[in-house]
Amino acid sequence: MKAPLIDPFARAITYLRLSVTDRCDFRCVYCMSENMTFLPKRNLLTLEELDRLCSSFIGLGVRKLRITGGEPLVRRDIMSFFQGMSRHLQSGALEELTLTTNGSQLHRFARDLYAAGVRRINISIDTLDEAKFAEITRWGKLVNVLRGIDAALEAGLKVKLNAVALKDFNESELFDLTEFCAARDMDLTFIEVMPMGDLGEEDRVGQYWALSDLQVKLATRYTLTDLPDRTGGPARYLRLEETGQRVGLITPLTHNFCESCNRVRVTCTGEIYTCLGQEGSADLREPLRASEGNDVLENAIRAAIGNKPKGHDFDYSRGNEGGKMSRHMSHTGG
Repeated sequence: MKAPLIDPFARAITYLRLSVTDRCDFRCVYCMSENMTFLPKRNLLTLEELDRLCSSFIGLGVRKLRITGGEPLVRRDIMSFFQGMSRHLQSGALEELTLTTNGSQLHRFARDLYAAGVRRINISIDTLDEAKFAEITRWGKLVNVLRGIDAALEAGLKVKLNAVALKDFNESELFDLTEFCAARDMDLTFIEVMPMGDLGEEDRVGQYWALSDLQVKLATRYTLTDLPDRTGGPARYLRLEETGQRVGLITPLTHNFCESCNRVRVTCTGEIYTCLGQEGSADLREPLRASEGNDVLENAIRAAIGNKPKGHDFDYSRGNEGGKMSRHMSHTGG
């Protein structure tokens, strides 16, 4: 029995978010610039290396594994990775294997994901208006995402929609999004926009819609009940009594959740970021490739966890992007 991963602030690390690619078939305006320069494919860890990396984390006590990108389902042969990870579900070492996706490729992969042991997925969608969807994603088509949602539900996957709350963009759709999810028995989580990467001409501070305000607006139509539910991530949950549905709020700016952080992020090149809102990282690719055994890699993982900071410094209160990260959200997978 190996010692669990405990950070300097006595938080147990049980949740790994792994980016399998920095590439995406969308160019969402709050996430990346329109003309992104992506990593050379030779820099990415192979699927076999990603398997070894995740297996090491699972051996050290990680119980939840979320696959992210970019868009994870654009990675070639990605289903072989999911199929490989299913052995950890079958053994009981891993409690949950899941992913966050933009939904564009789900019509192709939903049944295979279910067969690999995935039971719950998050789909990022910020608007149900076709023209606005094309505007916010630059390249995306809403019809493909809606087809993906239908395919996921038909495959038996539990779906949660993630919507970034954007001022003067989807404020007017608050109730439309809520009712869309209620009609399909889907959870819904709103996320405050975070200062990640250079967006060129986009004004991220102008995009910011505080979820405290969103909650006040929800309360004008629904009776809200705070829930103790936790799904391993940073969201806190409300129940809308009139529909019975669960709504999550991820509030890195209005309500810092760092005291309960249980997660780390690893990029597709093997960098480990122990905090989304700090620049510090460590390299796991070299120790991963240094030996077929796990000791070198496990020591590197423990060393990185030993440097995990207390929290991020995101702050828009002074009218600028306080705590801004140089890397884009797509680099570390959200």
